[in-house]
Amino acid sequence: MTSRNLIIINFVIVSFFILIYLLNYFKIDFVLIGVFKELLTIPFVIAQVVFLAIGLRYLIKNQRSFLLMFSFLLLAICTFITIRSFF
Repeated sequence: MTSRNLIIINFVIVSFFILIYLLNYFKIDFVLIGVFKELLTIPFVIAQVVFLAIGLRYLIKNQRSFLLMFSFLLLAICTFITIRSFF
């Protein structure tokens, strides 16, 4: 796992949850969007936790770049908000 790949994956996960939030906020409800939302939500929630752990381990062991730390911080905030929304 390289730093670049981890940054891209973190931004994709955060972008997915921002997109879901915007779809719900603007009440956009199409069948095809709903299908993809249902199919991808659980894998992305699991990926949040997994890549948060991978990112933390990567930050501890390897050199730190601003973009990596920023993407990790965004993923941590997104994970907190997502898990908090369950309760």
